[in-house]
Amino acid sequence: MRRRSFLQLAGGACASSLLSRKVLAAAARRPNIVLIYADDVGFGDLGCYGATRVKTPNLDRLAASGVRFTDAHSSSATCTPSRYSLLTGEYAFRKEGARVLPGDAPLLIEPGRVTIASMLRSQGYRTGVVGKWHLGLGGGNVDWNGEIKPGPLELGFDYSFVIPATGDRVPCVYVENHRVAGLDPKDPIRVSYKEKVGDEPTGKDNPELLRMHPSHGHDMTIVNGISRIGYMSGGKAARWVDQDMADVITGKATGFIRQSKTQPFFLYFATHDIHVPRVPHKRFAGNTPMGPRGDVIAELDWCVGQVLAEIERQNLAENTLVIFSSDNGPVVDDGYKDQAVEKLGDHRPPGPYRGGKYSIFEAGTRIPLIVNWPRRVKPAVSTALVSQVDFLASFAGLTGGKLPQNAGPDSFDVMPALLGEAKSGRDHLVEHAGVLSLRKGNWKLILPGKGARFNPNVNIELGNDPQPQLYDVSGDRAETKNLAAQHPEKVRELTAMLEKIRKDGRSRP
Repeated sequence: MRRRSFLQLAGGACASSLLSRKVLAAAARRPNIVLIYADDVGFGDLGCYGATRVKTPNLDRLAASGVRFTDAHSSSATCTPSRYSLLTGEYAFRKEGARVLPGDAPLLIEPGRVTIASMLRSQGYRTGVVGKWHLGLGGGNVDWNGEIKPGPLELGFDYSFVIPATGDRVPCVYVENHRVAGLDPKDPIRVSYKEKVGDEPTGKDNPELLRMHPSHGHDMTIVNGISRIGYMSGGKAARWVDQDMADVITGKATGFIRQSKTQPFFLYFATHDIHVPRVPHKRFAGNTPMGPRGDVIAELDWCVGQVLAEIERQNLAENTLVIFSSDNGPVVDDGYKDQAVEKLGDHRPPGPYRGGKYSIFEAGTRIPLIVNWPRRVKPAVSTALVSQVDFLASFAGLTGGKLPQNAGPDSFDVMPALLGEAKSGRDHLVEHAGVLSLRKGNWKLILPGKGARFNPNVNIELGNDPQPQLYDVSGDRAETKNLAAQHPEKVRELTAMLEKIRKDGRSRP
């Protein structure tokens, strides 16, 4: 019996080893995947999308040799919901709590759920996330001085180096894997979004200490001369320096590429730029006529260039799929007096579209998307309707990954469109910004809203109208002609379709 058990165990081990070798061998024929996810970059913010007051040579080069999309979308007009949808393949409106999170929020994605990272890891990929996270950490009441979990590692990433939330929210530290990077245990961190902790100065009480003043909100604990949202004390040695942030996270991203070059890898590089506070490194400060907002666009382009250069340095370019996009549309004044409004000039961050970040109009979710893969992608401009919620199913289709029925409920495999091999992508798309809208072909329905129509703090139309809105976005890109009264049958059709998508809990077959 002992001998039989031994042989069974040995046979099982050999089979497992053989399976692992098969997975790795299959993965070796698949591309590396680098997803560069910028923050608050609008459709019109890059040179390859028409910008002239800021130079983006690296992104322009990426677009010139790849596919540049003109009808690509984030699934939401704000960051946390878009990031949730991107990683899970589920529309964020289905997830309770999927809104812009405070810096001490618990992990929004439940461990064990299929994500892009966990799916690709099962296919033999090494997976890493570097940069802005903003999906919560831990299970609530995080102890920033100990082990911080669950987090990215519990969602399928092998390595993580993240900004917990945003640059304008505490805690102003990096978290590497499960711990705050560079923390001195003798100087413990305390964080609160309810009441002041410690005796740190605040922007509200000590404006004389600020080098950048808030335009609205953002008047709590001062870190690096900038007041933030939320209160923090301690962790002095671990605190980031804003003007070095792009260098730090880009260095971590290129380091991950070097360390992973012997096997297929997936890198999710979520830049902080061009989110507020906009504090460019001195190499970029003053490089554009648009002040800090323009300068951090140039800095973002440099980050992309560094990643591309590392890929080329490691002789990986031919078989690396590089995707660049943004989490939502643009915003000019988002809480700090950084001259973004005064120096905008004729630059149009949303391009020809209406609205911006926070808005249900097209500029809220219609964002830049560039796909480049020298071995397979030919230069093109694509009008296909695609969404970041599709990345999960598309990457699965590309790599042979199998999605369980309950995974990626709204994610479609549109990889042929992403690679420029098909002219059409998905035939409908739900967009989210408080209220919901539905794109089907060139028609766009916006459901009636109950909130404010305009956000005076950011000077953006939100699109919340008490009546339904219907636009033909092919001939009316700025959504100026509400056709709901002329086409009541189309309003009824799209309303019924959207209600079914909402009630079904999924849209993927």
